[in-house]
Amino acid sequence: MSEAASPAEPVRSAAPGWYRGDCHVHSVYSHGGELTPEQVAAGARAVGLDFVVTTEHNTADGHEAWARLGDGDLMVLFGQEVVTRTGHWLALGLEAGQLIDGDYGVRDAVVERHLAAVHRVGGLCVAAHPYAPYPSGAFVYPYRGFDVVEVWNGPWTSDLPWQANNEVALAEWGRSLAADVHRGRWRPAIGNSDTHLDGQIGIPHTVVAAEKPTPAAILAGIRAGRCWVAESAAVHLEFNLVVGGRRAGIGEELNTGGAPVVAQVQVHGVPAGTVSFHTEKGVAHRTVLPATGSDNLEWHTSAAEAGFVRIEVRHPDGRMAALSNPITLV
Repeated sequence: MSEAASPAEPVRSAAPGWYRGDCHVHSVYSHGGELTPEQVAAGARAVGLDFVVTTEHNTADGHEAWARLGDGDLMVLFGQEVVTRTGHWLALGLEAGQLIDGDYGVRDAVVERHLAAVHRVGGLCVAAHPYAPYPSGAFVYPYRGFDVVEVWNGPWTSDLPWQANNEVALAEWGRSLAADVHRGRWRPAIGNSDTHLDGQIGIPHTVVAAEKPTPAAILAGIRAGRCWVAESAAVHLEFNLVVGGRRAGIGEELNTGGAPVVAQVQVHGVPAGTVSFHTEKGVAHRTVLPATGSDNLEWHTSAAEAGFVRIEVRHPDGRMAALSNPITLV
């Protein structure tokens, strides 16, 4: 897989080994994009992102321009928003100049071939904004073959019809986890800005655990579900499950040996917000943050009670501030 830049020093991280990035951004190379790649990159740096994935609509024409923009404090990965007749999907981690065909619909039964082209170069295939309310935006392909679901697209503004579709996408993904975790292979969730205009970058973005700041390591973290979604860099979330001397973090599995488990959560940046703990039974526990927006929380469970635990953090008006992928229990 090609790197648009080879950083001479580690990119800025939200915490050691965690990197903030927006995996769905557009520039003037996309329909409706009003920013140059240089402006998007400058905006990404300004809001504290460590990486971006360029996902222009059905074109690789911008790759050369984007490749000049990655340096020691911002990594640029190549990608594409594949716009088909019956849904959009993101190809993340493409090679420079690689173009994925989008001239088909679900009845043509060819999408698997194009997913394979992404997987051959080590990339990820993401079901994008599954309930987008415009022609061709609604995602009607089976999730089979896709690696990730974009459950959060753009600002979580509850009074806009568009954003109500984030709730639907999240609910659908959440319901699928019970069966998928039981089968031993669940599909991670991410969130991205879908930037087209000034001021959109990083709202929201995905925070990824990676062994090192390289495209391959970032993609591996997303693939494993070692990531959570934040509305901005002002929001911080740590989430672990602990039993005895063993600990598992977001996207990992904890072997409990049948012993009770402590869920530990640390949140910053959401004044008077609500933290909810979700299992296959729905919301299992809920607590309110103080006016400072920061707290350390604990909740007790077990593998007998929960096959997984995931976290949502919402503002008092219901807007999402952060959400995590699950930690699974056995």
